[in-house]
Amino acid sequence: MAEPSLVGGGEEPEERAIEAALRPKNLHDFVGQHRVRKQLSLVLEASRMRGRSADHVLLSGPPGLGKTTLSMIIAAEMNAPLRISSGPAIQHAGDLAAILSSLSEGEVLFLDEIHRMSRPAEEMLYMAMEDFRVDIVVGKGAGATAIPLELPPFTLVGATTRAGLLPGPLRDRFGFTGHLEFYSVEELELVLRRSAGLLDLKVNSAGFSEIAGRSRGTPRIANRLLRRVRDWALVHGVEQIDARAASAALDMYEVDKRGLDRLDRAVLEALITKFGGGPVGLSTLAIAVGEETETVETVAEPYLVREGLLGRTPRGRIALAPAWTHLGFAVPPGAFGQDPLDLFRAGDADGGPAGFAADAEGEVDPEWIRNSQ
Repeated sequence: MAEPSLVGGGEEPEERAIEAALRPKNLHDFVGQHRVRKQLSLVLEASRMRGRSADHVLLSGPPGLGKTTLSMIIAAEMNAPLRISSGPAIQHAGDLAAILSSLSEGEVLFLDEIHRMSRPAEEMLYMAMEDFRVDIVVGKGAGATAIPLELPPFTLVGATTRAGLLPGPLRDRFGFTGHLEFYSVEELELVLRRSAGLLDLKVNSAGFSEIAGRSRGTPRIANRLLRRVRDWALVHGVEQIDARAASAALDMYEVDKRGLDRLDRAVLEALITKFGGGPVGLSTLAIAVGEETETVETVAEPYLVREGLLGRTPRGRIALAPAWTHLGFAVPPGAFGQDPLDLFRAGDADGGPAGFAADAEGEVDPEWIRNSQ
């Protein structure tokens, strides 16, 4: 069983409780996401002026950027109760009907990972969102009867990390859709300053910058690293956390200057030292680092790809030139990442048709295009 990752793993109940206490309670205190925050503020203000429930809201984006926090803020701004559930917990239409029938007028229903709902529940949700009505089927076969059930007006807030998996009819029923982006280092410093104040920590500007730079653009990770630095400072008797203290603490937890943790570095090192930089298939790479395929694909790869350290080609995974440099290896001649056309010359072995190649002028083989369609 893999050890938990400080930047990508699960959390203990105590950690979740502390993180909940650090969540902002209103839009004014919410840091970052200026475009979404401004648009959402307008939607909520207009709803309050009309004296009606807010339109249904869909929030999409990578984990840890504030989708759950924004759902709580929506309920608080509308002065309405909040009901929390998740897509995986709703596997039958009856599960959703039970939740919807117990909602009070104006209540906010938050469905996390809404793309993982079952299809029958999705189809029931269409009518509930649009007409505030559901049909409860009683009986089976020819004797089955549909009983219409009127619902009080409510606001659905859906959150998803994979908006592309939402069916079009469901996505179109949301009145407002907001996509959350990764945070800049400056925005993460503001998040950390607020959290440090709530935790009564003394951290100087250099300390905040050091932690923010290793937080992978994600407030949840930034707050988690801040708490680990707090623990290190407490044990070592450090009263004010500066860049040196923050660096020593995070180095001990194996989070390096670019935010890479043990698993990230293991993936890159395996690619470079065992496979010459790739390309190599995902399952082979996962075996090489002693992890499950899904762990490598969902925990390590997204950040490595975003940072330009790892590439995904039709033939498999490759270590790009910056990965060699970051781990202290000399970049060999012709390493992937030095020439943008390398990705097209990589060929295929992981699911695409064989023969993917570019000619001397960099043109992709037309035969490969026809076979791939």
